[in-house]
Amino acid sequence: MLFEIILIIFFALGLTGLFLYFKKRMDEISETKKGDQSLLLLNQNIQGIEQKINSQINQLASNLGELTEVGRDIKSFSEFLKSPKLRGNIGEEILQDLLEQYFSKEHFALQYKFKSGERVDAILKTREGIIPIDAKFPLENFQKWNKANKEEEKKIYFKAFINDVKKHIDKISQKYILPEEGTVDFAVMYIPSETIYYELIGRETDISEFSRRKRVYFTSPNSFYYFLKVIMMSMQGEKIQENSKKILEVLEAIRVDSLKFAKTLKLVSSHFNNAEKALNEATNEYRNLSLKIDQIKLLK
Repeated sequence: MLFEIILIIFFALGLTGLFLYFKKRMDEISETKKGDQSLLLLNQNIQGIEQKINSQINQLASNLGELTEVGRDIKSFSEFLKSPKLRGNIGEEILQDLLEQYFSKEHFALQYKFKSGERVDAILKTREGIIPIDAKFPLENFQKWNKANKEEEKKIYFKAFINDVKKHIDKISQKYILPEEGTVDFAVMYIPSETIYYELIGRETDISEFSRRKRVYFTSPNSFYYFLKVIMMSMQGEKIQENSKKILEVLEAIRVDSLKFAKTLKLVSSHFNNAEKALNEATNEYRNLSLKIDQIKLLK
């Protein structure tokens, strides 16, 4: 964006300089040949060019203002995401929208308060218990890992990112899985980012086993949709407690399928890179062969 702004500024300055040059030349010619009819016509053309240039400069100034405003908006949004609380608010808003799409208000509640005073972002009300759902957006160390260039730094930040997620899982398990207060024996951690979700399930870490032990299952916007479908089916007559095992199996199956997809995507990417490498090698070999043929021709 900075390059585009600089380019626009140089373009505007160039047009302005060109106009001033022509105007100066016209003033010089006008002093010596005021009576020349062709000079009059040329002067009219220059005036027309002046109007067009002024119009273009005004348009460029307007575009420059718009680009500057967009730059400010992007910077403001980046600053906005730096706050963990504000990121959490985004996750809660997305979670609320999803619940409102599929359930009437009597079937869920937002910012549900337990006897301890702890509040969970949302609950689903079922016949046999409430399902706690908490939105988490573990972004800080994930971004550091994504931006790091050195392999050692990447390992450090990714480990920190996994630890962040484990802390969230541990807190959710301790605070919100409370059968004595009417909850089922598991909770859901909602991650409002498909990218973060797939990095969690697509790498060889112990995070999945850790979440199963704590009975906290993380979902993304896409997998959460299927989870809600299962809950809707249970509300149509089946008891949630009797089918909680099946629900957890479905969530696990979704996780496994997502993992397979991530591995397949990685394999396809690897094949593409290999094909590109082979193509480059073939191109180089052809170029070398062509040079040798040309050398033979020169010997004739």
